[in-house]
Amino acid sequence: MSDLDFDISLRPEFALLTVRLQPGQMFYSEPGAMATMDTSIKMKAGFKGGLKKSLGRMFGGESLIINTYTAGEEPGEVTFAPGTPGDTTHYHLNNNSLFLQRGAFLAHTPGIEISGKWQGAKGFFSGQGLVLLKATGTGDLFFNSFGAILEIDVADEYIVDTGHIVAFEDTLNYKVTALKGLRPTKTIKNFLFGGEGLVCKFSGQGRVWIQTRYVHSFLSWVYPFRPIKSKD
Repeated sequence: MSDLDFDISLRPEFALLTVRLQPGQMFYSEPGAMATMDTSIKMKAGFKGGLKKSLGRMFGGESLIINTYTAGEEPGEVTFAPGTPGDTTHYHLNNNSLFLQRGAFLAHTPGIEISGKWQGAKGFFSGQGLVLLKATGTGDLFFNSFGAILEIDVADEYIVDTGHIVAFEDTLNYKVTALKGLRPTKTIKNFLFGGEGLVCKFSGQGRVWIQTRYVHSFLSWVYPFRPIKSKD
């Protein structure tokens, strides 16, 4: 069980993570996530886990740099706001691993390492890349979504559109495939450039977290309303 003093407010549209640190206690987050902090907290930016793991995080859509927050002689509070409008959730790792879609990582306690995991063709989640983030160790992990987060228990098999996957436990096997019924040429084009029509078929037992909105669909909806420069 977690001994971290935290709460998540303003869910699910604009979640805000609040962490209260005791003297000497440390906490880590992605750069730019900190919204506020007490003056008793010291922040330091730098590499974590060596160059190899830092590069893995970069290829997984995260920054090379990790911010470290340490409470001084007095306890202090830090708040974190994800870059996307949506939810934030907590997961306690207990000597196991959790896979995260790129951009989903927010923060964690000591005892956890965040690295990139090469996925080959399986990593073509929504056309976003070949590397997933992998959180390993024991401690508290926080990740965010675009839209609300739904937690689903998989007991046998389950299918999720790749654009809605946020995270899943390492006890699950998965296979990325195209929806049946798409023309072969369209399937290949979408697989390489957009991800539309791709689904992830999970099997085994474990949990998967999905987001209720898909950023590419949102951008497609916004695109017709963009300002157009006149040709005067």
